[in-house]
Amino acid sequence: MTIQKFITYSPLDINGKQLTESHELKLNVLENSGNYLLHKDIVRHSNSQTQGTSSTKTRSEVRGGGRKPWRQKGTGRARAGSSRSPLWKGGGVIFGPKPKKVFLKLNKKERRLALQTLLYNKKNNIILVEDLENGISEPKTKNFLKICEYCKVNLDQKILVIVSKKTLPLKLATQNLKNIELISASNINTLSLLKAKQIILTPLAINDIKEIYCD
Repeated sequence: MTIQKFITYSPLDINGKQLTESHELKLNVLENSGNYLLHKDIVRHSNSQTQGTSSTKTRSEVRGGGRKPWRQKGTGRARAGSSRSPLWKGGGVIFGPKPKKVFLKLNKKERRLALQTLLYNKKNNIILVEDLENGISEPKTKNFLKICEYCKVNLDQKILVIVSKKTLPLKLATQNLKNIELISASNINTLSLLKAKQIILTPLAINDIKEIYCD
């Protein structure tokens, strides 16, 4: 059974000052534990990241081995029909990996519910920063570090930055920081949310989340 929860945030500007306006996020969450649904979505996401390109050759695909190595009887050795048998060095591989696609189906409503439930569970770790998309005009890491310092963001732990649109200066300013992951609101996934110890959101990203994931 799902219930509606409301989260209200007052944003900070890029200098860490509290603003008077507020933003509300209405989420549909599971009344009981939704761990089973989160696990299913994380497995689906992990499977989608798997390339599945590993490939080995069977005895029929290995080059050579067309001639019988020696006659069937009279040599005292075990009979052999091909030098590309899996028992021989240079032979084929038995039951080796082949290219494949691993796919786990998850309904759209289930995925949305998992994301909203996880967002609600992380509500105390979310910081709202006003106009972060355009707050960095120069692609310099020190500019982003100043914003983190003003907003009291601990860079020793995993930080997820969710913006409406990844601008080039912001992308370049964060790419050299090992604990920072920058994603757009349209690409939120449960694995990134789960790993993050602190989440930085923008008002524009909240509007996108309402439009894409909320009813």
